[in-house]
Amino acid sequence: MAQTMVNFRMDAELKQRMEETCHEMGLTLTAAFTMFAVKVTQDRRIPFEVTAEPDPFYSEENMARLRAAIADVKAGRSTLKPHELIEVD
Repeated sequence: MAQTMVNFRMDAELKQRMEETCHEMGLTLTAAFTMFAVKVTQDRRIPFEVTAEPDPFYSEENMARLRAAIADVKAGRSTLKPHELIEVD
């Protein structure tokens, strides 16, 4: 099978730790990434869970609260008031 070169960037410290971990397992970095590529192509998925924490602002609970507040303003049950911003470090 023909070989090809793959180049990508990563944090230098992460690369060093990855190389050390691979060495402890008797692998090279190339072998580890090749194993990853084989697994991805065989299973047609990333072989571990990839998630992103949802923004709590868009939680259903908060969106319901905002819809209710908007409805109150539109119905005249509430008014909008100026608010002093609080700086947070």
